[in-house]
Amino acid sequence: MVILVIGGSGSGKSAYAEKVALRLAKDRNIKKYYLATMQIFDNETQKKADRHRVLRQGKGFITIEQPIDIGKASEKMEAEDAVALLECITNLTANEMFSKETAISETKVIAKITKDVEQLIKKLTHLVIVSGNIFEDGAIYDPATLGYIRAMGIINQTLAAMADEVVEVVVGIPIVLKRRKQTCMS
Repeated sequence: MVILVIGGSGSGKSAYAEKVALRLAKDRNIKKYYLATMQIFDNETQKKADRHRVLRQGKGFITIEQPIDIGKASEKMEAEDAVALLECITNLTANEMFSKETAISETKVIAKITKDVEQLIKKLTHLVIVSGNIFEDGAIYDPATLGYIRAMGIINQTLAAMADEVVEVVVGIPIVLKRRKQTCMS
C-alpha cells in the first residue's frame, strides 16, 4: 500500500504520516524504516532534523539517511516485508535539482524521483510518503525556484496517481482526498 500525506509547513503532516506508518507496521509486526532526505545546512534545518529524531525515538524506526537517490535506500533494507516512511519529497526534490553546480531540469528530476519511488514500492509492503504543499503563497520567484515549484506539482500529482490513499493534513486534521480500498488510517 502507498499512502501520500501532503500538507503545508507546520500542518502536522509528519506526525500524521508517522502514526500511519506505525499502525501499518503494528498490524503486521514488520520492520519500520524512516527514509530521511533532509540535508543539514544551517541551525534551522539542524533543529528540524533533531525535532524529528526526538519524535521518532523509541518507536523502532531504522533510519536511513538518503538525501538523494532515494531508490538506493532499498539496498539498505533487510526485509521485503516492511513499511517505510519517506520524509520528505519536498526536500528530496530540492536536493536532486540543486545539489550540483548546475540545476538539473524539471523533466529529469520528475523522472528520477518517480523511478526511485517506484523502486521503493517494489521493495516494500507499505510506503508512506510525506510531501509539502508549497503552492499557495503567490510570491514572485526566480526561474530556478519556479522550475522547482512546477516539478513539485508534477511529482505530487504523479505520486497521488500511484498512491492507494492521499491525505492532506490541514491544521493537524487529516482529510482523505483519495482512498482505493478501506484502510484503518482515519
